[in-house]
Amino acid sequence: MLALLDAWLLAPFEYGFMNRAAVAGLALSLAAPPLGVFLMLRGMSLIGDAMSHAILPGIALGFLFAGFSLPIMSLGGILSGLVVAVLAGSVSQMTGHREDSAMASFFLISLAAGVMLVSLGGSSVDLTHVLFGSVLAVDTTALLLIVGIATLIVLMLALIFRALVVECLDPLFLRGQGVRGGLVHGVFLGLVVLNLTAGFQTLGTLMAVGLMMLPATTARFWSKRLEGLIALAIVIALVANLGGLLLSFHLSLPSGPAIILVAGLAYILSALFGRHDSFMARHRLRAAPLESTSTD
Repeated sequence: MLALLDAWLLAPFEYGFMNRAAVAGLALSLAAPPLGVFLMLRGMSLIGDAMSHAILPGIALGFLFAGFSLPIMSLGGILSGLVVAVLAGSVSQMTGHREDSAMASFFLISLAAGVMLVSLGGSSVDLTHVLFGSVLAVDTTALLLIVGIATLIVLMLALIFRALVVECLDPLFLRGQGVRGGLVHGVFLGLVVLNLTAGFQTLGTLMAVGLMMLPATTARFWSKRLEGLIALAIVIALVANLGGLLLSFHLSLPSGPAIILVAGLAYILSALFGRHDSFMARHRLRAAPLESTSTD
């Protein structure tokens, strides 16, 4: 039994590429879920998906100019994401339309432009790599970049944590303290862009948002407190990363989708059996009045 467990759980990490993938997953799991929690609390869950598409044209341009050079592609993704965020905010202010509708419009344009650029400059294999990533192909340069970006995100979140919480709960109070809510919002969106740029190498632009949002929405079924949501989301992301890597190694599955599917399985199980607002929790609430009536 111990030999079987060792073969399935420990032996794969004797390989260098699995170690690098695990460390990259650890870094992303510490940085992405807290952002997902705040996106969820601010009612901006789909903004994360929009931003994941917004970085695609910049990544595609970086690919056209420098091939699979992660620093250049990441720089292009960051610039592209920030430009789309600024454009969406500007259109929202000038026209009065909601920011999420403007963001949705720009992310569709960005997705089409990015896919077109990659298709024109590369093959279908290149397009698949950009869209879906390859966590098992993370090299030392990519690992250092991912860890560096994740560290920056965690440090910046720690700096703006109080302001971010207050902006979620009471933006007027934040304004009364002399802190501009728009500045906090802009910094937060910048961190989302950075996170998605770090995640595209391992999970691809279409999957990176999954590691940010699925652990956050899953944690909602188990905790109502902000600290609990963030801690649980990080743990769920870590388990999903390691579980997805092991499934990918043993069953020869694509690593990025395997990680997101493990996180998706956690979400489905939590929606059924979680402590708060799950199917079973609501069933228990409905059953409690009936039991008290029958005993009376």
